[in-house]
Amino acid sequence: MRDFPSQNMFRVIPGDHWPSCYAVAELANRSLAAVGVALAELTNATNLSAQTLPITLDQRRAALWFRYSFRPQGWEMPNLWDPLAGDYRTEDGWIRLHTNLPHHRAAALNVLDCNPEPEAVRDAVAHQPGDALEQAIVAAGGVAAAMRSAAEWQAHPQGQAVASEPLIAWTNARPIHMRERPSATLERPLAGLRVLDLTRVLAGPVATRTLAAFGATVLRIDPPGWDEPGVLQDISLGKQMSSLDLRTDHGRDQFEALLAKADVLVHGFRPGALEGLGYDGPKLRKLAPNLIDVRLNAYGWSGPWAKRRGFDSLVQMSSGIAERGQRWAAGGQITPDTAAKPVPLPVQALDHATGYLMAAAVLNALTKANQGDPVGDARLSLARTAHALATLTEHHGDDSSPAVPLMGALDADYSNRIEQTSWGPGHRLLPPLKVGKTTMRWDPPATASGTAAPNWPG
Repeated sequence: MRDFPSQNMFRVIPGDHWPSCYAVAELANRSLAAVGVALAELTNATNLSAQTLPITLDQRRAALWFRYSFRPQGWEMPNLWDPLAGDYRTEDGWIRLHTNLPHHRAAALNVLDCNPEPEAVRDAVAHQPGDALEQAIVAAGGVAAAMRSAAEWQAHPQGQAVASEPLIAWTNARPIHMRERPSATLERPLAGLRVLDLTRVLAGPVATRTLAAFGATVLRIDPPGWDEPGVLQDISLGKQMSSLDLRTDHGRDQFEALLAKADVLVHGFRPGALEGLGYDGPKLRKLAPNLIDVRLNAYGWSGPWAKRRGFDSLVQMSSGIAERGQRWAAGGQITPDTAAKPVPLPVQALDHATGYLMAAAVLNALTKANQGDPVGDARLSLARTAHALATLTEHHGDDSSPAVPLMGALDADYSNRIEQTSWGPGHRLLPPLKVGKTTMRWDPPATASGTAAPNWPG
């Protein structure tokens, strides 16, 4: 699969959408539909169904799942953002600092040489050019992105590199022989599939959460003591959350034993990072010759920024999305001295869409393997998804009525079932996708990192 599925391949139940100058609803529809199309093809390839299954997508639910899927009952969610994270005015524009992780926060403060307070950061940033500050923070091991227009990104070497990459790139094609999965059924077509999850916030976890929805056994491995406050409640759904220290011989031995029995590896390491741990392509294939490998990064797999750390909000700043949103929100009246802030997408759409495309890539690889075709490693990036978003326009089908802006989830959008998570009870959004009679369903509730043993069940 190289592009989004065409609109005639799935049926959309019309609904509200997030207000934006970008086709966010269409991105949600197309990326989730990619999962549905790939799953339907897999059910045919594995003889679970002899006919082409209809794919139905609920647009309102798809949009809501692009924000947050869980609502706590009787307790409060932790704050998603560090107090220093956000957009700051530079002497020539805007820059976004991402400081949620302690070492990223420390890198930014080291460059800015100021107190760890928003006001102090604001003053320190205000007198510096955006590009130079971005480069200094990145060089110090932090993450930041100066705001660029779409035209500036298209002229940038990294923007040009991303534009030349496919939406899903396949490399190192080889024969893969899949294990028999006798527990797989039309209702749970991925039952028995072992997915080793090495991902963090947010696209990769969305991918593995999606695979779990159709029956896959997902084992996520984090470093000891790892936490993602306000995030794990959303994306650990349906997974076994374990931890290993790959810096120790014992941890590496356990990891390699898990890898040897895995069917799928999903990870979000920057190019060269996994190799730096001693697990390059040849080593992975030696340990697990029939492994399906799907990976992502922030800024693409070629060009000068291929190894740059990044997150959805930063890619939006770099690629022109936030700048176009700024002009849209201001009615186009932007001048060099305007105080209008960058306006990102209303949800972290690059993360969610890329996550669903990663899940679709896994399903596509499974289909190829079952058909006896060579299977390659799949590579995706947030920046390439941003490039795809820029080409989309909202599709309203035969419904000519004006689209209704989505303001948030209502009680009716949630399941009545109470989910007992590691943090407390709550309710999960109703699933957005149906393939024939196959619906998305998660058996284990969301749990904290390190709550499961690093073993495959059975």
